[in-house]
Amino acid sequence: MQHRSVITGTGSYIPEIVVSNKEFAKNKFFADDQQPLETAPDEIVEKFRQITGIAERRYGPTHLNTSDLATLAAQAAIEDCGLDPETLDQIIVAHNFGNVVINTVQSDAVPSIANRVKHNLKIRNPECVAYDILFGCPGWIQAMIQADAFFKAGMANKILVIGAEMLSRVIDKHDRDSMIFSDGAGAVILERKEIPSGGILASLAVSHSNEETYYINMGPSYHPEENDPTRYIKMKGRKVYEYAITHVAAAMKACLEKAGVPIDQLKKIFIHQANEKMDEAIIRKFYKLYNTPVIPAAIMPMCIQWLGNSSVATVPTLYDLTLKGKLEGHSITRGDIVLFASVGAGMNINAICYQL
Repeated sequence: MQHRSVITGTGSYIPEIVVSNKEFAKNKFFADDQQPLETAPDEIVEKFRQITGIAERRYGPTHLNTSDLATLAAQAAIEDCGLDPETLDQIIVAHNFGNVVINTVQSDAVPSIANRVKHNLKIRNPECVAYDILFGCPGWIQAMIQADAFFKAGMANKILVIGAEMLSRVIDKHDRDSMIFSDGAGAVILERKEIPSGGILASLAVSHSNEETYYINMGPSYHPEENDPTRYIKMKGRKVYEYAITHVAAAMKACLEKAGVPIDQLKKIFIHQANEKMDEAIIRKFYKLYNTPVIPAAIMPMCIQWLGNSSVATVPTLYDLTLKGKLEGHSITRGDIVLFASVGAGMNINAICYQL
């Protein structure tokens, strides 16, 4: 028997406000040089759908913020496993922008989002340590890696790990990339348990921070007549795509090999929901690295078509939906081996090989 890091509860919060692509056809789009795009907005929107697979996304209501979404996902995970929140040793929240109150220009991360979640959950135990992590879109997976390290060091037994974001508050409506982003939250309870097998089998993380550092950053609106101090999330889409295709599959393979798991034993790949075509290309390259031309038909669950890219929330949300049978054609059960993988700002990549 060994001490292993095991997911005992999952939860997610999917906002009720549905924003379809047609809503963006009303916008006037500009390029990064602030020149208007000549293509008609409705054509831009349709081409966007063909490339990303996104038909709609979810935005949080005006009265909620990132810490609220995180709390709702956390409550669902806690209820899922019947945990007493007072027994938690840590709360780790992955995000990128903190709370951004609607119609304001400033990110608010003081106190931390994790402290706010602890407050919302009414946890009084002072030994439950709450803190945030910033690691781009791979933040939730990186928080899981950190939690696993605390378990291995004998410093914790139960950790709440959350990924939450409200990207709708930091997008430039005149930038076509704004259509990618969405809001949401996903959470898990990770526990240190003495069991014969399973749990986190291996993990891996890498950062490329040379010319790649600013592929995703913050910048002013692309509209030349916008006169406000707001800075929005910006992305060099082609650069991000090329980076991901070049590096993510190799990192996934390295993680799987570290776990000693043959590729034919892999049941599912829960990859960051960034871009449907990009994710499909990464999976093709991943299997090509194993000289495996036939890719299992149901290897990669996806929810980007209706949820968009909610950054740190995509992987835990996708896992929760699949585990609870809410994604048609996808299911997982005890003993299955899965791979979590993500890529994002920094540029950062990580992966976890996990057995249910």
